[in-house]
Amino acid sequence: MTSLLHRVGAATAAHPWRTIAGWLGAAAVVAALATTLGGPLVDDYTLPGKDSQHAADLLKERFPERSGTSARVVLHVPDGDSGTVAPTTVAAVTGQLQTLPHVSLVEPAQTSADGRTAVLSVQYDAPVTDVDPPAANAALDDAAAPARDAGLQTELGGEVPDQIAPGGNSEMIGIAVAAVILVLAFGSLLAAGLPLLIALAGLGVGMGLVTVLAGSTKISTITPTVAAMVGIGVGIDYALFIVDRHRQHLLAGESVVESAAAAVSTAGRSVVVAGCTVLVALSGLVVSGLPNFMLMGVATGLVVAVSVVAATTLLPALLGLAGQRVLGRRTRRRIAAGEPAVVVRTRPTIAHRWAVQAVKHPWRYAAASLAVLLALAAPVLGMHLGQSDASSESTSSTTRRAYDIVDAAFGPGSNGPLVVVEDLTVSGAPAPTALAAQLASYPGVVAVGAPVLDAHGDTAVVTVVPSSGPQAAATSELVTTLRADLPDSISLTGPTAGFIDFNDFVQEHLLRVIVVVVAASFLLLCLLLRSIVAPLKAALMNLLSVAAAYGAITALFQWGWGTSFLGLEKAVPVNAFVPLFMFAILFGLSMDYEVFLLGRIKEEWDRSHDVKGSVVAGLSSTARVISSAAVIMVAVFAGFAMDDSVAVKMIGTGLAVAVLVDATIVRLVLVPAVMTLMGPATWWLPGRRPRPTAPAETPTRELVLAEEMS
Repeated sequence: MTSLLHRVGAATAAHPWRTIAGWLGAAAVVAALATTLGGPLVDDYTLPGKDSQHAADLLKERFPERSGTSARVVLHVPDGDSGTVAPTTVAAVTGQLQTLPHVSLVEPAQTSADGRTAVLSVQYDAPVTDVDPPAANAALDDAAAPARDAGLQTELGGEVPDQIAPGGNSEMIGIAVAAVILVLAFGSLLAAGLPLLIALAGLGVGMGLVTVLAGSTKISTITPTVAAMVGIGVGIDYALFIVDRHRQHLLAGESVVESAAAAVSTAGRSVVVAGCTVLVALSGLVVSGLPNFMLMGVATGLVVAVSVVAATTLLPALLGLAGQRVLGRRTRRRIAAGEPAVVVRTRPTIAHRWAVQAVKHPWRYAAASLAVLLALAAPVLGMHLGQSDASSESTSSTTRRAYDIVDAAFGPGSNGPLVVVEDLTVSGAPAPTALAAQLASYPGVVAVGAPVLDAHGDTAVVTVVPSSGPQAAATSELVTTLRADLPDSISLTGPTAGFIDFNDFVQEHLLRVIVVVVAASFLLLCLLLRSIVAPLKAALMNLLSVAAAYGAITALFQWGWGTSFLGLEKAVPVNAFVPLFMFAILFGLSMDYEVFLLGRIKEEWDRSHDVKGSVVAGLSSTARVISSAAVIMVAVFAGFAMDDSVAVKMIGTGLAVAVLVDATIVRLVLVPAVMTLMGPATWWLPGRRPRPTAPAETPTRELVLAEEMS
C-alpha cells in the first residue's frame, strides 16, 4: 500500500491540472446522475415481525383506504376571540382536503367542548414514504386557506407534517469554527483552506452519490444530515494529517512533488486505514435489521469513502499547485534568506512532560482517568429510550403548535391514539362492538371510537385514545397490557404503537450491532498492529468513550441538564435509534485516533523495545496533530448540536462529547498509563517470541517550525 500511495501522490502532485480536471469531470457526472436518477428522501418504517407491522400489512391487504399515513388539520379560534369554529368553515376545508392526491377519506371533525377547536383527521391510501411529504404538506396548507380567511389559527400535525425536517445551518457553523482553528494551527490561509476544500469536495461528490442511491432505495430524511456531519469531520481531519506531514517534508528540504508523495505514502496510509475502520464500524448497521439504518450506514460510508479518495488524490494535486505557500509567510522569508527554517527545541514540550508523568505514575493516572470515565458514563444506567414527538420541537413549528392545541382541547392522549385492528376471519374473534366495550373498560383509556369495517366485513378498526401522551410510560404500559390480554386476532398499530415497537426492535438488535462492530474493528487492528493485546485494549477504551457519550446525552437530554443551552424547552427521552447509530460512528472515529497513536508508538517500540520510551515518544509526537484534529471534529459536531432537529442535536452532542473525552482523558491519560502497566505484553502475538527489552534514553529533542518558536 505504501508504494502505491507514493506513486499516486507523486503522479497527482506532478500533474495537478489533470487530477483536478478528473475530479471536476467526476463531479459533473455524479451531478448529472443525481439530477436524472436521484429520488426524494423517504423513511422506511418497516418492522419485521412486530405486531404493529402485522396490523399495517393486514390493513394494506384488506382495508387500503385506512392503510396509509395520516395528517391533521387543526382549526382554532385565536386567544382573545370569543367566537367558535363555524361549521361552514369546517365544511369548506373538508371539501378541499377530500380532493387532495392519495387522500382516501376525511374523518368528521372532532370539536372541543367549548367549540373553539376543531380537528380534521386526514387518511391517505399510501404510506408516508409514497405521498411525497413536502408536496403533501404544502397541499394540506393550501386546503386550510378557507379557515385562515375566516380568521382561524390553522396548524398541521400528524405523520405527514412530521416528515418535514426543520432547516438549519449546522454545517456552516462547524465549518466556520474549523476554519478558524486551521488558520491558528497552520499560520497560513492556504494551508488552512486546503482541508476545508477537500472536505467540501468529498462531501459534494459523496452527497451526489447518496442522491443517486435515493433513486432506487429509500434513504431516510435524516441521512444527509448525519452523512454531512461525519463527512465534514473526517474530511477535514484526514486532509489535516496529510498537509501537516507535507509541511514537515518541505521543511526537510524535499521538493514539492516528492514531499507530497511522501506525505501521501505515510500519513495517507494512516488515512486509508482510519477510513477503513470507520467503514467497518458503519457496516455494523447492516445487521441492525432496520432498512432505514442499513441505508444510513451505506450512505454515510459513501461520503467517508469519497473523503478518503479526495485526501489521497485531489489533495496532493492541490499541494503540488500550492508549492511553498503552504508554509507560513515568516518561514518562507527565512528560506528565501538562507536561514534555517527549522530549529531543534531542547526543552521538552508540554505533551512530552505530560507523557513522562503518565508513564512514571501509571497506577495513579490509570485509576484517576478510569474514575472520571465511569462517572461520566454513570447516567447511562438510567437511560430511557423513547421517541421524540412534536411536543419536543420548538414552538415555531406548526406541528408543535398543533400538538399543544390538541393537548389543551382534548387531552394528551389525543395526540397519540392507538389503532386496534381485528381480523374477523380468525376463529373465536370477538364481535367488533364487544371489542370496543372491552377496550373502554381498561384503565388509562379515555375514549373508544365506533368500530369501522371494511367492504367485505372481515376486518374491523377501532380507535383508542389513551389518557396519557405518546411519550409517557403509562402509554407504553397500556399497549403492553392490551397486547397481552387481547386474543391473537387483534393487533395494535398507528404511530404511537409503531414507535413503541421501534424502540423494542432497536434494543433487541443493539447488542448484535455492538458485537459485530467491536469484532470487526478488533480484527482490523490485529492485522495492522500484529498484536492481540493492543487491539483488545483499544476496543475496551473505545467502549469507555462510547459509554461516556451515552451518559452525557442521558444527563443533558433525558435529565434536562442541557435544555437551556441546547435550545430545548423541556427534558426529552433519548431517541431509540441514537445510541445504536452513535455506537457505529463513535467506534470508527475513536479507532481513527487509536490508529494514529498506536501506529507511532509501535514504530518506536520496534526500534528500541523500550516500553516507557516508546509510549512517551509516540504520545508527544502525535499529540499536536491529534489534538488539532480532535478540536476540529468537536467543533463540527458541536455545530450540529445546534440543529433544530432533536435527534440531530443528540447525535451531534454525543459525538462531540465522545471525541473530546477520547482525545483527552483516554488518549492523553489512560492509554499511556495502561500501556506502561502492560509493558511488552502490549505487543504479544501467539507464535511470536518476545525480544528482550532494551531501555533507551527517552528523547526530549523535537524538530519544530521556526515560526512556532518565535
